[in-house]
Amino acid sequence: MITISADQLGIFVATLAVAILSPGPGVIAISQGSFAYGRRRALPYGWGLAVGASVWCLFALLGLTVIFRLLPLTLTLMRVLGGVYLLWIATKMWRHAADPLPDPASAKRGIGLWSGMALNLSNPKPALFYSAVLLSIFPAALSIADKGTIYVTALSVELLFYTALASLMALPWLRDRYYTAKFWIDRGAGLAIALLGLSLVVNP
Repeated sequence: MITISADQLGIFVATLAVAILSPGPGVIAISQGSFAYGRRRALPYGWGLAVGASVWCLFALLGLTVIFRLLPLTLTLMRVLGGVYLLWIATKMWRHAADPLPDPASAKRGIGLWSGMALNLSNPKPALFYSAVLLSIFPAALSIADKGTIYVTALSVELLFYTALASLMALPWLRDRYYTAKFWIDRGAGLAIALLGLSLVVNP
């Protein structure tokens, strides 16, 4: 039985929407992927990013973030490993910035559902965000139906956001501008993700 109210869900959606609009690895990666590969190839990557982000909501709903509080070294280890993964992604972007434009029909490197999931799962900060938001909006005792409703809501918002962003960044006039400045856009995206990864490693 669902006990949470529509008002609580509305506040949850609004809070989540504001949070995911802030630039992060997922936003940078889907933008660059849409520029390079187009909407059809970028959408599965965006959906992977959405699912990966929503998994942290699921972890929070299952109470797994309690482990982070009881065993802080677990969170530290996850942040360091996640930061190293982001640095690896950033290095690939930087090194391949001068490569010719990929063929959207055949290029498979670094883009796809599983790649998107891995990227957003590499950053454990959303788990703490979801945990704090859930505690501040919803009652402490949630039924299975409540938790299912909250998770489906989070997943829907994430999917809507990444689908819209992939579609927007793949617009022809934006892709034309990417083609003329690919080297600098890819280098900039790589640098931004490197800084985010470095922040996880340096400030675990």
